Amino acid sequence: MPNFRLGDQDSAVAEIRAILVGHQLLPDTSGPGDLTTAADGWASPEAVFDTALDHAVRAFQQQRGLIVDGVVGPATYRALLESSYHLGSRVLLYRLSSPMTGDDVAALQARLQNLGYYPSLVDGIFGDSTHRALCRYQEEYGLSSDGICGPATLRSLERLGNRITGGSPHAIREEERVRRSGPLLSGKRVLIDAGHGGTHPLSVGSVAELEERILNDVAHRLEGRMGAAGMETFLSHGVGSVPDDSERAQTANAVDADLVIALRCAHHPTAAASGVASFYFGNNHGSYSTIGRNLASYIQREIVARTGLYDCRTHPRTWSILRETRMPTALIDIGYVTNPTDAAWLDDPAHRDTVAEAILIAVKRVYLLGENDRPTGTYTFADLLAAERAIS
Repeated sequence: MPNFRLGDQDSAVAEIRAILVGHQLLPDTSGPGDLTTAADGWASPEAVFDTALDHAVRAFQQQRGLIVDGVVGPATYRALLESSYHLGSRVLLYRLSSPMTGDDVAALQARLQNLGYYPSLVDGIFGDSTHRALCRYQEEYGLSSDGICGPATLRSLERLGNRITGGSPHAIREEERVRRSGPLLSGKRVLIDAGHGGTHPLSVGSVAELEERILNDVAHRLEGRMGAAGMETFLSHGVGSVPDDSERAQTANAVDADLVIALRCAHHPTAAASGVASFYFGNNHGSYSTIGRNLASYIQREIVARTGLYDCRTHPRTWSILRETRMPTALIDIGYVTNPTDAAWLDDPAHRDTVAEAILIAVKRVYLLGENDRPTGTYTFADLLAAERAIS
């Protein structure tokens, strides 16, 4: 679909406006009204992307953990459509080739989780785990165990209400999985996903070349250090290949990685924007990846402590690379390639070495679970290797 932004007019803009009115982010001004003059003709006021709609789109993007730019591109449009579904507005079922997504799916997952049937992340994706949880519920409550959430299943869920509250089964499972795997890094499987230049409007020409060189180099330095620590590493794609985030998530799921580290460079029209930021999966339904959040937080703290880059903090987001991976994932913006100081810093191989070491130490902290830990920024690669040998 095309991107829609301030000043555009299209029937799709009217649809966007209607959804945002439903979320009470815009007043309902629907009605015959007058036609409005636009650049290429006449349009209903609802079909014009005006300043009020721009503000509403930005508010929606902020709520949903999307990039706040006021542009309705594929990711924002998909989130808008998903937000328009409410539990009961359609029949929900498992489709292998194109899973159903939406707020209604998230509501079903949350309901099943509160009843003790769904132990996974409330991500709004009707996948295999949601299907199996629904089948178990239907079987135990005397319904047709077909994994289809239709009127009969909905009535049953409404009658029961919530059985348990507090605590996330998914968080408990994530933490227990890390605890059982032990503090040693040896044998841990990590997928390293290096972004590439050219996928952002501001990443063109020499900026794109620099970005690609920086990210590939950090990825290979991190891969080498992880290999030396006995870890099994995978790169999500080869040089020159630019898969989208969903394809990168599919690769991580296919190799059954324990963790995913996604590396990116940040961009901003203002050259003054600078610093490092880290992201993990978290949504407006109150669901987030506990280990993903821990990993992102550790990486953020280690990089800031070792480099002096400006701390842009850690944030929950719903980007596909974070939402669609089945394992804890952290995405790191290691600096603004559009900022001359950040770009020059990242162009120094010694500094990229520091970033790679900081990320590895952060991964180690995840598996230490707070035991035998050291102050942020003081644990070295040599210390880590010595500790690994001592434990093994």
